[in-house]
Amino acid sequence: MNTNKNIVEIAKDSFENQGKSILSLGQYLTKDFEDTVNTIHSSSGRVIVSGIGKSAIIGMKIVATLNSTGTPAIFMHAAEAIHGDLGVVQNNDTVILISKSGNTPEIKNLVPFLKERSICLVSITSNSSSFLAKNSNFFLSCYIEKEACLNNLAPTTSTTAQLVIGDALAICLSNLNGFSPNDFAKHHPGGMLGKKLFLKVSEIIDKNLKPELSENDDFKTVIDVISKNLLGAAVVTLNKKAIGIITDGDIRRVFSKNHNIEHFNAKNLMSLNPQKISSDTLASKALEIMNEHKITQLVVEDDNKYMGLIHMHNIINEGLA
Repeated sequence: MNTNKNIVEIAKDSFENQGKSILSLGQYLTKDFEDTVNTIHSSSGRVIVSGIGKSAIIGMKIVATLNSTGTPAIFMHAAEAIHGDLGVVQNNDTVILISKSGNTPEIKNLVPFLKERSICLVSITSNSSSFLAKNSNFFLSCYIEKEACLNNLAPTTSTTAQLVIGDALAICLSNLNGFSPNDFAKHHPGGMLGKKLFLKVSEIIDKNLKPELSENDDFKTVIDVISKNLLGAAVVTLNKKAIGIITDGDIRRVFSKNHNIEHFNAKNLMSLNPQKISSDTLASKALEIMNEHKITQLVVEDDNKYMGLIHMHNIINEGLA
């Protein structure tokens, strides 16, 4: 189908079509949606999502969203279900079947076997009079007037509608479950939120870089230690406890007031009472302290024993800043 519209106009038409269709889904929400959420929430089983074609791909994404928001879910391909995969379904599970027409042969073949076992069936389909809708315990309408496809053939708006309904189910369930950011992080330990809630200073501090000085170390030693460890600072200790810190900035400030500082020692150069944290402090908290005090290093100390320095760059390298 050829049109005289340019590419941008066609894209905007697609956005408008899908946007309007998604906004109109609210008018098709019934008590079946609420009952579906409550049934899944009160069940001791899992959610099994199934479909075929593009609906199967949407089903996989819905499963991923359910799992990441605290509702255990498994994807089961409708075509493979009647060839052995039905074994994944347990008697206390809830099965969500996705099909635009609701009359897909693979879905129609699957339904009787599930009904025979009294499995709770939830349908997501555009056709309220379809075989699937009529044989489900709960029917969730994803009705659309027209696909965004110029020929009204390729699943576009219909699959977007299916996805939005699945997302709504996941969001409602996570709300009922009191799913918190901490819970989310447990499911995403490798993600940024997981790092913010779990990554500790001990995991990112470079144990091979531990710039340490005594009060009487001369100026050359101070410079050598700071330069060698590449952290822009060194910690002055007494009996293994940090009593001061010397940063590049400290040296510049002293030099601006006195150009003859070669005879200075660490005690003359250090700033007293440096900001300290323990190694089991969250890295995100370390960043917060650095930002609050406008500094780029923190002394790490456990049980009054100097453990090392954590630098802003350590945190930046983890993507937390």
